[in-house]
Amino acid sequence: MSADEGARSRREVNARGAAQAREKLAQAKADAARRGRLPRSEPRRTEPRGGAGARREAGDPLPFGRAIRELLAARGWEREAAVGGVFGRWAEIVGPELAAHTRPVSFQDGEVTVAADSTAWATQVRLLASVLIKRLNEELGDGTVSRVRVHGPQGGTRPAGGLRVTGRGPRDTYG
Repeated sequence: MSADEGARSRREVNARGAAQAREKLAQAKADAARRGRLPRSEPRRTEPRGGAGARREAGDPLPFGRAIRELLAARGWEREAAVGGVFGRWAEIVGPELAAHTRPVSFQDGEVTVAADSTAWATQVRLLASVLIKRLNEELGDGTVSRVRVHGPQGGTRPAGGLRVTGRGPRDTYG
């Protein structure tokens, strides 16, 4: 087989392949037309309508997330929202076991106040304070939390007035 014959053979194969491809494309378009889905006739736009420099007008709607971020920034509530998010995800941040026995109460001037349901858990949180501060700063940004204050369980309110003795005491053996 000469070089001319080889080139002619390749052209014939390419021509047959192109013809088959055109047939398949026509068949796919016919199938789409039967289903009611025709391919686009115009090319897709790669830039937003109005050109690359299009600006949002005041009445145009915004995506919800962007609208909330803009509102928080305009009011200066970013830090409060971030702290609220941390309080809402407390179990995810500190772990389920610690979260079952503690809850964040407040955040003020870099100090997080945590309430524990027992003195043992309050002690545990005090021992873990440096780790907790590091973890909270990872969520909120470096330097946001500088101190963790822990409160144990709160006793009931003490009645006003003098001392009272009600009923029999535990060592009352008379009568």
